[in-house]
Amino acid sequence: MTADTQAAPPAGGAFSDVKVIGLIGVAHFFSHFYILLLPPLFPVLREQFGISFLELGLIMTVFSGATASTQLPFGYLVDRFGARWILIGGLALEALAFLFIGFGDSFWGLLALMAVAGVANGVYHPADYAILSASVSGPRMGRAFSLHTFAGFAGFAVAPPLVIFLSEMMGWRSALVVCGVAGLVTAAALLLSARSLHTKRKPDDGAPKPATDKASSRALLFSFPILMCLGFYTMTAMGSGGLNNFLVSALNLVHGTEIPVATGALTGYLVGTTIGILFGGYLADKTSNHNVIAAFCFFATAVMIAMVATVDLPEPLLLASLTVQGIMHGMIMPSRDMIVRSVTPDGQYGKVFGFVTTGFSIGGIVSPIIFGFILDEFAPELVFYAIAGFMFLSMFTVFTSVRWRRLPAADPA
Repeated sequence: MTADTQAAPPAGGAFSDVKVIGLIGVAHFFSHFYILLLPPLFPVLREQFGISFLELGLIMTVFSGATASTQLPFGYLVDRFGARWILIGGLALEALAFLFIGFGDSFWGLLALMAVAGVANGVYHPADYAILSASVSGPRMGRAFSLHTFAGFAGFAVAPPLVIFLSEMMGWRSALVVCGVAGLVTAAALLLSARSLHTKRKPDDGAPKPATDKASSRALLFSFPILMCLGFYTMTAMGSGGLNNFLVSALNLVHGTEIPVATGALTGYLVGTTIGILFGGYLADKTSNHNVIAAFCFFATAVMIAMVATVDLPEPLLLASLTVQGIMHGMIMPSRDMIVRSVTPDGQYGKVFGFVTTGFSIGGIVSPIIFGFILDEFAPELVFYAIAGFMFLSMFTVFTSVRWRRLPAADPA
C-alpha cells in the first residue's frame, strides 16, 4: 500500500501538533548530532587507526557525498511509499552505523560505515518536511519548521561536548556505542508513535495546491519556482558557509582582531541564529508575506556584514553586530521552508524538499573553495563583500520563486 492510499488524517489539536513536532524534532536532532559526532574524536582516531588527518577528512567527505546523493531518491520513495517507515529505518540504520564504529578496528571499515551513515542521513529532510507538512495544522506550520531547524542546531551544539565527556568517562568506543543506542531508542519511540506521523496533508490547511498528475516529476523539479528555491538554499549555504568557516580568519587579517575576540563574535552569530530561528517561526505563522521577511533579513545582513569589512568596530559593537546578523539569519529559515511549501503541489513534498535541500550540500562543497581562494589570492576584506553578495542574490531568489508560485490549478474532477 502506498502513502497516497491512506486516508487523510483528521485535523488535530495543539496536543497532536506538539507531539508530531516533538517526534520529528528529536529525529532531526540526531541527524545533526551524528554529523558532528566523530570530528571531536579525530586526534584519538588518528592515533588509534594510524591514519592522517587527510584520511579523516575523507571519511567526512564520503559521509556528506552519500547524504547529498541520496536525498532526492529518498524524496521519491517518501512520496511513493510514505515517510514514516523511511524516517524510522534511516534513523535506526544511522544509529547502528555509529554503534558498530565503536567496535571497528580498521580505516576501511570506518570508511564503509560512514558511507552507510551518510546514506541513512539522506532520509531526514525529505521525510521530516513531508510529515510536518501533512501532520501539523496550518496555523502552527511556521513554528513547526522553526522548531525542526532549532532541533538540528541543538544537535550540532550538543554532539562535541557530549562525545568528549563520554569518551573521558568510558573511552571513545563506549561513547560511540552509547550514542548509537540513544538513536535506536529514539527510533523505537518513533515506531510506537508511527500512527501520528502522516504523509497526506490535513484538509484544513490553506489554499488548494495544484496536482501534478499530468506533469512529470522531472518537469516539477526543473520548474522555475523550484529551481529558484534550490538557488535560495544554495546561496544561503554559500553565505553562511563563508561566515562560519572564514569569519575568524578574515577579521584577524583585515582588522587585526585577536583570535579569541573573533571567535567570540562567531559564537555570538551562532547563538543569535538559534534565537532567530525560534522568533522566525512565530513570525512565519503570523504573516503570509514570507518573502518580505526573508528579503528584509537578507538585505539587513548584507549591509551589516559589508560594514564589518569597512569599519574596525570595538569589541562590544562587533559582538553585538554579529549577534544581530545571526538573529536575522535565523529568522529567514522558517520563512524559507514556508516558501518552498507554498510552491510545492500536495503529495510532492518529499521529492521537492529532497531536491532543494541539496543546495545545502552544494554550498557546503563550493563555498570553502571560493572563500579560501579569495583569502589566499585577494584582499581579505573581499570575503565580507562576497558574503554580502550571496545575501543579495538570495534576496532575488526569494522574490522570483514567490512571483511564479501559482501554477495552473488542477481539474477538480
